[in-house]
Amino acid sequence: MFSLDTSLPAELAPLAWLVGVWDGTGVVHYRDGDRVREHEFGQRVSFSHDGLNYLNYASTTWLLDDDNTPLNAEAGYWRLHRPSQPGDPGPGMLPGEGARPFATADEVETLRSPQGGFEVEVALIHPGGVSELYLGHVGDARIDLQTDAVMRSASAKDYSAATRLYGLVDGKLLWAWDIAALGNDLRTHASGTLHRAE
Repeated sequence: MFSLDTSLPAELAPLAWLVGVWDGTGVVHYRDGDRVREHEFGQRVSFSHDGLNYLNYASTTWLLDDDNTPLNAEAGYWRLHRPSQPGDPGPGMLPGEGARPFATADEVETLRSPQGGFEVEVALIHPGGVSELYLGHVGDARIDLQTDAVMRSASAKDYSAATRLYGLVDGKLLWAWDIAALGNDLRTHASGTLHRAE
């Protein structure tokens, strides 16, 4: 069991179970033509907040070899998917005007979807020149995400779409990530099991 951060904005309550630092391992199993790329990795994930209506996200991974060779990193932001309001900060460094929207549990409840949970959006960036925007749904300690947009720099490897699934099962954060990359269609890529470290 974990204790809820009382400073968490009400709008982040549907994502509260993610907050903290998670450590664990996973496996890549990706079929690329006739070749299957498979290896185990270690991972550390952090979800934190700074009082605004989003979670900060960071993930680092490394191969489980003799040198713990760095593998990948990603960073981004998770928030509920809703129209911007005058009280929201931005664009840029412009402060919001008026009261912050969805500041109470009752106001957040108005964002509940017909499926019973909440719509969510996730913006991620990878150091290899890929940026992703995911849209999805959070409910009952499960998050389903699908890319709405993928942007690549001219130097990035081919990567065109992805889905991700996160779930809290017996206190562990389980996840799976399918990708369409390297000229392949959407297929299994990686999964992991993380334990709350902080």
